Amino acid sequence: MKPKDIPAVRAVAEASWHAAYAGIIPPDAQDRFLRNAYGDEMMARRLARSVMLVAECAGEIVGFANFSRVREGGEAELAAIYLLPGHQGEGLGTALLQAGLAESAGAKFVCANVEADNRTGMNFYTAKGFKAVGEFEDELEGHTSRMVRMRLEL
Repeated sequence: MKPKDIPAVRAVAEASWHAAYAGIIPPDAQDRFLRNAYGDEMMARRLARSVMLVAECAGEIVGFANFSRVREGGEAELAAIYLLPGHQGEGLGTALLQAGLAESAGAKFVCANVEADNRTGMNFYTAKGFKAVGEFEDELEGHTSRMVRMRLEL
C-alpha cells in the first residue's frame, strides 16, 4: 500500500464493515470506529509501523490486509483483512493472507481477533487453519462486542 491508496482503503473498510457487522454492531458505533481507525493520522501510522497490503481487481483496490511486524516470541498480528462484499469468495482474501505471511518472515504464529457473530470472518479464519484460543469482551465506541482470539501456527 502507498499513501495515495488511503482513500480507496478507507472506502473498502467502510463498505466491508457495514456489510460484515450489520445487525451486530450499531451503525453509529461502526461509523465512529471507522473515522478513528481509518482517519489520515491513523493510516499514516499504520503505513509507517506495520505491513499494509492491498488487493486490486481491474486496477481498483477491492481489499486490504494489515499485519503487525513480527514481535518478540515470534508473534505476528493480523489486525485487519477486508474485501468489498462483491469480491469475497474470489481468493483475494487468501492471497492477502499468504502475502502477509510471506512478509512475516520469522513468525512462529499469527493471531487475529474476530467478532464472534461475524460468521463470514469466523468461517474464513477457520478455513485457513486458525484455531480459537480464547474469548473476551471488547468495547468498541460504546458497544460491547464478544471477540474470539484466533491463532495460526506457522
